[in-house]
Amino acid sequence: MLATCLRTVVIIAATSAAASATTIVDWNNHWLESVRVTGGPPGPISRGGAMVHAAMFNSVNAVLGGYTPYEFNVAAPAGALPDVAAAQAARDVLTHLYPTRAAIFDAALTTQLNAVADPVAKAASIQLGQAAAGSIIALRANDGMDAPQDYVIGTNPGDWRKTGPDFGGPASPHWPGLKPFTMITPNQFNPGMPGGSSSMTDLLNSPEYTASYIDVKEKGARFGSTRTAEEEEIGSFWANDRDGTYKPPGHLNHMAQVLSQQNNLSLKDEARLFAMLNLALGDAGVVAWEVKYATDMDLWRPVTGINLGDTDGNPLTEGDPNWEPWSNDPTVNGFTPPFPAYVSGHATFGAAASAVFRNFFGTDDMTYTIGTDDPFFTTPVFRTFDSFTDAALENARSRIYLGVHWQIDGDFGYLAGTDLGDHVAANFLQAIPEPATFTALLVGSLALLRRRRSSGS
Repeated sequence: MLATCLRTVVIIAATSAAASATTIVDWNNHWLESVRVTGGPPGPISRGGAMVHAAMFNSVNAVLGGYTPYEFNVAAPAGALPDVAAAQAARDVLTHLYPTRAAIFDAALTTQLNAVADPVAKAASIQLGQAAAGSIIALRANDGMDAPQDYVIGTNPGDWRKTGPDFGGPASPHWPGLKPFTMITPNQFNPGMPGGSSSMTDLLNSPEYTASYIDVKEKGARFGSTRTAEEEEIGSFWANDRDGTYKPPGHLNHMAQVLSQQNNLSLKDEARLFAMLNLALGDAGVVAWEVKYATDMDLWRPVTGINLGDTDGNPLTEGDPNWEPWSNDPTVNGFTPPFPAYVSGHATFGAAASAVFRNFFGTDDMTYTIGTDDPFFTTPVFRTFDSFTDAALENARSRIYLGVHWQIDGDFGYLAGTDLGDHVAANFLQAIPEPATFTALLVGSLALLRRRRSSGS
């Protein structure tokens, strides 16, 4: 028995040192490319990312240890290689999510498996990866993903209406009912309404809405706007709205790739970073869509609100039936996202990611440079940030420059996303203290107990 244990320890030590820390990023890129090809709204996309990376993390963690797993407890078979097991897990989940791309995933996995000479290690890795993927797939079965998408569009002032030019949507009205990944309830981080509004009439007459109205009418207009050149760059840089891009959750995964490489993360830590990020993004979609659809105020987009501004009961919001958002320009987006405005999904996703990064790296202050997938740019464009908060706030503000959101959407989405990201970082994939730490804690506790007893307290 001792010999077997020693052999397992040697194998783990040797393979973990040699394991490629790019495995997580490689399969993250397979997922991002699948998002580009298949498109769709942010909710289902972020759900898929959470599933893929939870399975990969659990595979790596089962071999290397160090952290609490995500809803998965299994002993790694002797000889299992963490990077190969993660690849198998990713392949299985991706095939489940995108079955028409199975041949692509199979080819990528085969290449990785062919590099493993030891048949025992290969079989053990496959077994572990399959178990990790199967656990996640089973966990998410019947989670509400395929629930009916019934929705009645309102006709009162403030109510969301379909927006041009294609008048699509509503997208994912059933998403508030999705089973959360980390939250107890979908409304756990609902930020409430601006100014404590208790009705749509209150909201439309609030100082917060009035200021947001005047702001986006000027900064987000297709014609006659006062946007600066940098503000136009910011608006499109964060957009990634169109099918063919990696969408907002993918942009934040691109950011994680940059941060991982810049900080030279190990396979173990890289798996944890991407899992923590994507679990938070999976629930960020639930948080934002719960506010969008499951409250009594499914707020109209600026294009509707400004066109109908003279009907909202607010004397300070002058309507303009000819106003268009900059996003309606075909060279920008060509549309307004087909779901209610409040709160901003971009802001919620971005703030959740910012909170995860801040907690993971132990600081908000980090300088890094990222690109974008948005097709507005004919040549690559990069932006540099000195903190995670700066990036998240710019992300939220960007939607006003496009003319698709009110500032209140960004402000309160940012608050909700921050609370969610902090929650995930504080409660999931936590470090397990080393045995020596446990011993020190026990000794310290016993010493404290003796002192209390001797003092009679």
